[in-house]
Amino acid sequence: MFSLLQTDLTTKARRGRLTTAHGVVETPAFMPVGTQGSVKAVSPAELREVGTQILLGNAYHLFVRPGMDVMRHFGGLHRFMAWDGPILTDSGGFQVFSLAKLRKITEEGVHFQNHLDGAPCFLGPREAMEIQAALGSDIAMLFDECPPYPCAREDAAESLARTLRWAARCKEVPTPGLKFGIVQGSSYPDLRRESAEALVAMDFDGYAVGGVSVGEPEPEMMAAIESSEPWLPADRPRYAMGLGTPPQMVEMVARGIDLFDCVLPTRLARNGTAFTARGTINLKNAPYIYDRGPIEDGCSCAACRQFTRGYLRHLVKAGEILGLRLISQHNLHFYLHLMARVRQALELGSFASFRRDFVAGYEVHVPAPD
Repeated sequence: MFSLLQTDLTTKARRGRLTTAHGVVETPAFMPVGTQGSVKAVSPAELREVGTQILLGNAYHLFVRPGMDVMRHFGGLHRFMAWDGPILTDSGGFQVFSLAKLRKITEEGVHFQNHLDGAPCFLGPREAMEIQAALGSDIAMLFDECPPYPCAREDAAESLARTLRWAARCKEVPTPGLKFGIVQGSSYPDLRRESAEALVAMDFDGYAVGGVSVGEPEPEMMAAIESSEPWLPADRPRYAMGLGTPPQMVEMVARGIDLFDCVLPTRLARNGTAFTARGTINLKNAPYIYDRGPIEDGCSCAACRQFTRGYLRHLVKAGEILGLRLISQHNLHFYLHLMARVRQALELGSFASFRRDFVAGYEVHVPAPD
């Protein structure tokens, strides 16, 4: 399942190998987000070309549309979207709490109106795991409650207690793949420890740190990782959910995290924003009108091998779909190649210097709105 191959001598960074029913994932690894059975504007063949090892799907969105009858008819998510590699699926808990128009939490689960047409729906621990079983997920996330930020300690403790009760029920539901527990506890280190220790006692195949990137300042995001990681077993993979920018991922690798997902590569591409080792650039800007260079010198992605910044700017300004497709491919390649560079640095024993140089050289920009 998970083999810990190497640990860094100066940080908590790890080099590992996660084996699933649909293939092996070399870690640290980034998972492109295919929420609705598709990574926006990028085909499965193109995902392979940019170095994708594993995709992320979402149980809530696929449950709402196209529905589980359709998914069972097509034999699961792998066949439906023509992707033969590993897939991790989020249980939908975060989406229920963030997207549903109305919701009522009970001990059994959550009654809500979905965000598409307001139809009444119900998701609980059993339902979330059965949906992921129907999807054929290689890694199924537990159904949890994600508290908002900020959150009073009393509310965070009550939410955590419910999440842990749900975790025990999730464990009872058969699924074809691995199950990952989700550490919650908001910004309270003692609750994070309580959550991690309780989940570890239940013995899941891996563990995620949830309830991060929900509006908290970056120092609190890092603190949530730091207060969760020490209580997780070294022989299981660790996943930071919904994160992050390139420097954040490198910093979280240094804090012992193995897996990441984030919508930024494709979301920002749709606004003409591209990632480079020095930070993001907005290709809509006038200085790129006559620019003959690629998005980034030395990049081997299809966009950089064939097209100029000037041409890509023209496509974006003209509203041509090819522009956002090419920038999406470049951004995904950048994220995936960054993780490959991190793995190489770990193998060479040079992660500390790689981390220092990369983070120092990266200029953080505020992401463009979707």
